[in-house]
Amino acid sequence: MCSGSRAGRGSRRSWTDIPMIAVAALLTHLLLVVPSLSVAHTELPEIVTRDTGQAATAAPGYGQLGFTAPVPGSYFLPVIKAAADGVVLASNGEPSTLHDLYDDKIVVLSFIYSSCTDANGCPLATFVLHQLKARLEKDPDLAGSVKLLSLSFDPERDTPEVMRLYENGIPDGATEWKYVTTASAAALDPILASYGQTIQKELAAEGARAGSIAHVLRVYLIDAQQRIRNIYSVSFLHTDVILADIRTLALPGGGLEPRQSAVADAATSAIDARLARVHNPPLGLPATSAAGGTTADRALFKLGETLFFERRLTANSSLSCAHCHIPSQGFTSNSMARAIGFEGRSLRRNAPSLYNVGYMKRLFVDGREFSLEAAVWDELLNYATTGNRDVGGMLSRIEAVEGYAVLFEQAFPGAGVSMQTVSAALAAYMRTLVAADSPFDRWRYGGQADAINASARRGFDLFTGKAGCAACHTVGPKDALFTDNKLHNTGIGWYRSMHDDDKPPRIVIGSDVVIEVDQNALAGTEEQSFNDLGLYEATQHPDDRWAYKTPSLRNITRTAPYMHDGSMASLEEVVEYYDRGGFAHEFIDERIRPLGLTEQDKTDLVEFMQTLTGSNVDALAQRITTDGFTRGSRGLPGR
Repeated sequence: MCSGSRAGRGSRRSWTDIPMIAVAALLTHLLLVVPSLSVAHTELPEIVTRDTGQAATAAPGYGQLGFTAPVPGSYFLPVIKAAADGVVLASNGEPSTLHDLYDDKIVVLSFIYSSCTDANGCPLATFVLHQLKARLEKDPDLAGSVKLLSLSFDPERDTPEVMRLYENGIPDGATEWKYVTTASAAALDPILASYGQTIQKELAAEGARAGSIAHVLRVYLIDAQQRIRNIYSVSFLHTDVILADIRTLALPGGGLEPRQSAVADAATSAIDARLARVHNPPLGLPATSAAGGTTADRALFKLGETLFFERRLTANSSLSCAHCHIPSQGFTSNSMARAIGFEGRSLRRNAPSLYNVGYMKRLFVDGREFSLEAAVWDELLNYATTGNRDVGGMLSRIEAVEGYAVLFEQAFPGAGVSMQTVSAALAAYMRTLVAADSPFDRWRYGGQADAINASARRGFDLFTGKAGCAACHTVGPKDALFTDNKLHNTGIGWYRSMHDDDKPPRIVIGSDVVIEVDQNALAGTEEQSFNDLGLYEATQHPDDRWAYKTPSLRNITRTAPYMHDGSMASLEEVVEYYDRGGFAHEFIDERIRPLGLTEQDKTDLVEFMQTLTGSNVDALAQRITTDGFTRGSRGLPGR
């Protein structure tokens, strides 16, 4: 039982209910043995179905098209969405994927089942595809570039052996037509969800399967790039229409508006360039084997980037990753010393930059996590940050968005939305934030003598010598991460825990707009002070008190403010702090001591750090994918 629509009435005929395989075989015989018969020029008959006993007019696909099909190339076929993948069984019983079967061809995909008794349902789709194949075979320039695919709704009854009966009735030719099924309903369900298909199985009184499956007939036109370009319902499923659309896709430009085609090509090129930097890191960074973890491909990148801008990851759908890690502000927030969390909470720490985060062996400023995948869920389940109290609620919000079914299916065929797929996608995206090939890299590792000036060169000598910066911000002979991936007590955390700050409160009222307020005016409303004990909070080991991870200095001019609590606004302020030996106490790292730098030394050190900005940071700030369904994605920084 399929859901169709009524067409205009014609002469009345009675159709008995014939198994669909027999219908297909009969139509094949008529098309091949009696070529003079043209169903398209007969008057639309009325049909009577066994299920209802009522007459219904045959669908337009059985007769002449009621309007003139448009001239190929005279119209556009915008991309509807990506065509999802899934695991299926071929008629020989061998497993395959839909994308492998698509074979980089234009595909016409129909969903059918063999016991369908609605002539305006599955038999209609099969009839139209038979006609389409016959006409394609007469066009040798087109026939080999098109593939027909019929996928069963009913894996329980439509076994590979049954699908083979279908294929045996199809004549040979340049246009392939494959019938496939799935191993089980569980394997079929994600495919149906991805293509927007819902089914209802008719049950007998005792709950046993009665046989019929209710569904809305849809046939999909998919281009060679595996994108859905048209979806045909009963009223518009006609050979003339599909053939005009196929010929449009085969033309230069592929039926896309020039701007849409250019945007799609530009996005693909931008993604490929981003991925290339992961596999072949820019000058100054080590090989990707040093990063490890999930590596992105195009599908995984699109999903990960989309999730990065997704507000529904938080309980009230108000914040995305990109609100704290703003792409255009060095994947941190330049105007906020400490991040803002769920419902406007002031968090304790500065949002760390995500540049080159895939190389980091310790994550978060306290180094409590060791992989990006784990760090994702550490943050998503942090109530102060996201408001999430459970995994299921967050995943259900993502599952409810139709567009995500396709993105997850493309990136993780058959896996769906889960803790593993969400964290893997976000982690893979963050591993593409690779930024190097700085002026310093070109000078030290590229042999370009004039890449940095004399002041910066003096600054590098101080950095690796008198100032001792390289003891923690390491520089190697072939590459440099500018971090030892370790944790140190630099005095900042200790001082904040042991001393009250008597400075006037500073309130951020807008981007880069800060005012100082009289302490007395805030009496009774001020935020309670807090201690931040660094790694100790995770390990409870006394030696880990006030220990924080050494941040990388790459792209440091883009990632202000500095220190774990964002308490220093400029590099000059940081240099002054270390020059005086920090806040001395008995637990401070032994490498922190008064340096005795001259004013010129300090200037040279800052000049050197300004040469560490990668050549591609502006490109990384640009969002590549545009999905149309990410809540709040419009207008986000870095878009």
